[in-house]
Amino acid sequence: MATLRVRVDGTLHALAFDPAAGASLRGILEPTDYRVRTACLGLGACGLCRIRVLRGDAGAVTAVERAQLDEVLLLDGIRLACQCHPMADLEIEVLSLAAPTNWRMPAGGLKGFGSLRWTPPLSGHHRGARPLGVAVDLGTSHISLAVLDLDSGRPLTLRFGPNPQRAHGADIMTRLVVAGGAGQAENLAALARGAIGEALGEIARSEGIDLARITRMTVVGNTAMLSLLANRNHQQLLEPRNWFAPVDCAPADAAPWAQEWSLSPGVTIEVIPPLAGFVGSDLLAGVVAERMLERPAPCLLIDFGTNSEMALWTGKTLWVTATAGGPAFEASAGRDCIPAEAGAVYHVREGVGDALECDIVGTDEARGLCGSGLVDLLACLLRRGQINTIGRFADGSERFHFEANGRVLSLGWREIDALQRAKAAIGAGVAVLCECAGINPAELRHLLAAGLFGRHLDLKNAAQIGLLPALPAGRISLAGNTALAGACALLFAEGARQMLADARGCTRFVNLGNTAAFDAAFLDHLFLQPMSISS
Repeated sequence: MATLRVRVDGTLHALAFDPAAGASLRGILEPTDYRVRTACLGLGACGLCRIRVLRGDAGAVTAVERAQLDEVLLLDGIRLACQCHPMADLEIEVLSLAAPTNWRMPAGGLKGFGSLRWTPPLSGHHRGARPLGVAVDLGTSHISLAVLDLDSGRPLTLRFGPNPQRAHGADIMTRLVVAGGAGQAENLAALARGAIGEALGEIARSEGIDLARITRMTVVGNTAMLSLLANRNHQQLLEPRNWFAPVDCAPADAAPWAQEWSLSPGVTIEVIPPLAGFVGSDLLAGVVAERMLERPAPCLLIDFGTNSEMALWTGKTLWVTATAGGPAFEASAGRDCIPAEAGAVYHVREGVGDALECDIVGTDEARGLCGSGLVDLLACLLRRGQINTIGRFADGSERFHFEANGRVLSLGWREIDALQRAKAAIGAGVAVLCECAGINPAELRHLLAAGLFGRHLDLKNAAQIGLLPALPAGRISLAGNTALAGACALLFAEGARQMLADARGCTRFVNLGNTAAFDAAFLDHLFLQPMSISS
């Protein structure tokens, strides 16, 4: 790793980056609090993303920079952030900061999005601008969007930001209850629509994209979020008899949405139907993105979130279920716990002596601990003997204090308890799903950990505390936002729709609430210890 030192308004900040990733300065800065002003998809056409190189080598001046910057500026060290690809330590000054926004490019940018591995159709020649598509993953805690060129299938830009509905409850059931109040359902729907519109507006401004070019949009999400977006049938989800029955979440009329989002009146907006009450189209999209029905069986996909969903492919049947992850994975579950946003400690590891080393999302100023960081911290404390398997501190203290880049954060039993319950729900769900399918977790050929939480997860630490089974190396992988990738594939890819239909046709639901083995498995998985699986 190398260090990018960024001077903003006289203050110097240090950011770690991987030179091997080949990211531009714009890409490195995009997920941070020090974003540069842009308006051209990072092509250099706008000339706005100006920085000054203070120390180090930012690479050779490009032809694009010579067209945008005169010789006097170049001699003064002025460069375009989108044209500089640092290969070692570098110090810069940001000359034009972007306006504050809730919507950021994920760390890793388009490369972190991964390959869709789909072939787009041959759409022929177009008069004028090429058509664009938008994919939306409407999550309980976060909303993610991708804009694609529909001819090539190439992602042009990504954004993710907070779902403002979380002010009305971190979990699904709380929001559904709130929606039953007078006028609250439309309020929640307006919040979700407003957030999507805000993200599209930010993309239009910062990337120079004409929203009128968008001809198709697909929206996936868990059933509760889709029903609250459309303000349809959400009260059905409060009745257990509807939890594993189809729920219609399609908008009665999507034309007002297009108008609100400044899209062309002819745009096609499609809400991909969920499987059932608490198994959404986000899980289906993940199955499509990972081509699970083409993988060697058995293969398990876990989409971590406030509502965690699982799909187990056995070669003939796709076994699916959902379990309550709670706020520990995505949102917040304690005093110093925050979502995986700028300022979140997302990795913790042992340092020298009693010290801990921390990696922070998008800044060098720690603001709290997110879910993946909490997993790491618990694994470190277990290895040191500072915490026991029931989640209590060995010295009898109420909280553990540690320093993250100069700021003291703390961890208490409430935060630990929230994660224990979330991981117990996941572990019990895996155990019951495998039992219903007639397999042992040790037989899994591949386990895919998906979602925002899964993107940052340390697999060894997750196995040590019992969040994931301890499978041999290479049989567990981090899949990223499979829901968004699947929503993209459904926009343009030949075969994606057929795979979606095939997945629906071979699905079997497992209702964990009606499964006697779930309660016992839940208690077994509460302990901070590796899962008990036999080969």
